[in-house]
Amino acid sequence: MSSMLKLLSTTLLLSSLAYASTTSEKIEDFLSDEFSNNPRLASVEVEVEDEVPLKDLKGWSGYIVNVKAELKGKKEEIKQKMIWFSNGTMITKTLTNMDTLENMTEVVKPSFKQQYYKKENLIYGNENAKHKVALFSDPLCPFCRSFIPAAIKDMKKNPEKFAIYYYHLPLERIHPASVTLVKAAVAAEQKGVKDVVLKLYNVKVNPREKDVKKILAAFNKAVGTNITEADIKSKKVLDHFKSDIDVARNLLVGGTPTVYLDGKLDNTKKKYKTVKQ
Repeated sequence: MSSMLKLLSTTLLLSSLAYASTTSEKIEDFLSDEFSNNPRLASVEVEVEDEVPLKDLKGWSGYIVNVKAELKGKKEEIKQKMIWFSNGTMITKTLTNMDTLENMTEVVKPSFKQQYYKKENLIYGNENAKHKVALFSDPLCPFCRSFIPAAIKDMKKNPEKFAIYYYHLPLERIHPASVTLVKAAVAAEQKGVKDVVLKLYNVKVNPREKDVKKILAAFNKAVGTNITEADIKSKKVLDHFKSDIDVARNLLVGGTPTVYLDGKLDNTKKKYKTVKQ
């Protein structure tokens, strides 16, 4: 668990909420008080971003909460997006359906905002296409390597029906080589190289490799480019990389591949085939 989660996570289960005019305000007040008890924090701000009613649990909703905190003695601001559940009187961090074993945090997700459909993320199709598909992927993720190229090739045949937006989400902890790979891909795209994302999935490199030179050599061989270390360190490349990571973080996307169809999370990853028909 990261230090950020250690600071901001609590084990509050079915705790009573203080009185306030709305449930959102109750949650903001309650969590602000709880987090403020942490002696390592100088200040805390809590804001409920959205409420998602739970269809199978009458009176309960999932609340997407943004937390900003400042550490004592450090010029460091922590930002964390969290999900809490409440019925207006009780609040809990974890909620599981005992019949289906479904974790409710998998049901409650932030909405895919229009601002996330950025021009630099559109890899195929017309931005005014009938359907928008957003793909979050790590090119060294085994499932991604079997799914993403096939899905893209299928949808790109109909550019008026599908606008395909792609977001780099390297899983650095298990595939450290992917961080350099995706930065190289961004650099290549910015140089005007075509079909970079599809070619990216042909790169042959050990996912645990950390030698930047070896990773770039493998990328350049597969993509037919000459991307350098200087290229992947450019501000423009790093800005794009950070933007993709920020979008994933704002949507609480933690795994790959993750697929959104017309702004809604598609856990099946196959709904695009239905709309295609």
